[in-house]
Amino acid sequence: MALKDIQPTGNKDTRSGFGDGIVEAARKNENVVALTADLAGSMKLQQFMKEFPERYIQCGIAEANMIGMGAGLTIGGKIPFTTTFANFSTGRVYDQIRQSVAYSNKNVKICASHAGLTLGEDGATHQILEDIGLMKMLPGMTVIVPCDYAQTKAATMAIAEYEGPVYLRFGRPVWPIFTKEEDFVIGKAQQFSEGSDVSIFACGHMVWYAIQAGIILQEKGISVDLYNIHTIKPLDEEAIIKSISKTKCAVTAEEHNIIGGLGDAVAQVAAKNNPVPIEYVGTKDTFGESGKPVELLKKYGLDVADIVAAAEKAIARK
Repeated sequence: MALKDIQPTGNKDTRSGFGDGIVEAARKNENVVALTADLAGSMKLQQFMKEFPERYIQCGIAEANMIGMGAGLTIGGKIPFTTTFANFSTGRVYDQIRQSVAYSNKNVKICASHAGLTLGEDGATHQILEDIGLMKMLPGMTVIVPCDYAQTKAATMAIAEYEGPVYLRFGRPVWPIFTKEEDFVIGKAQQFSEGSDVSIFACGHMVWYAIQAGIILQEKGISVDLYNIHTIKPLDEEAIIKSISKTKCAVTAEEHNIIGGLGDAVAQVAAKNNPVPIEYVGTKDTFGESGKPVELLKKYGLDVADIVAAAEKAIARK
């Protein structure tokens, strides 16, 4: 496929995909309940609150209590979706998640918005860049990082039917919509182009940037094998091995620290099965800062040009 043929059908924030998805999930299943830690508006829960007021729980600024309540609700057969910013969804309540959700294998859906640098002006204290690593290390935890509004909506509906703890990560900025809801399958990578020169694996907002980088590379005569790795765990190892066996090099792109995220997951698969040169696009062991989302991505080396440069470097290392 020519990547230039992938055209956005609109622009919308991924958190709105979550807001619309949880309403659809609740319409289908009366056991779906929503909990929030004083952030209903930011989490786009307005329609859910309107349609299902008896299934909405405002926990206040008490995230640890929210996780505990979610775990308890599963005992009665409910499917709780806990909602707050990614920083508060993981770092602030890691002990509660580990003990009450992961260790106990409770069917809690931990839904986290405002992840990564694109949180923007709220700054370093809120721009968590370690959450994928934190969550994927928990035994039994499924970790999903969708790339646009449509995929976030589809993922939200899918996890309502999926048994087991899930971490769903999405964001704040308005972003191009370029996928179809029906194309989302938990644990199955989404391929956007077939190529033989370099593999590019991306997740979240960086998938759109990877597509733009792929267009530039294709115009330079470089053949790109491009995948959206929306499910970090369980990882689609088969797709990764198939791709790197063909291209002999790879680039990973994520709005997360290169330590512990998608890049590490891909590298582990490569090391075990087919070692190849890998270049990592992500934050380099640093905190963020306050600024406009797109400008922050550029400053911290997560721009389209950075993916292009990483691909050319990986190819040169073969």
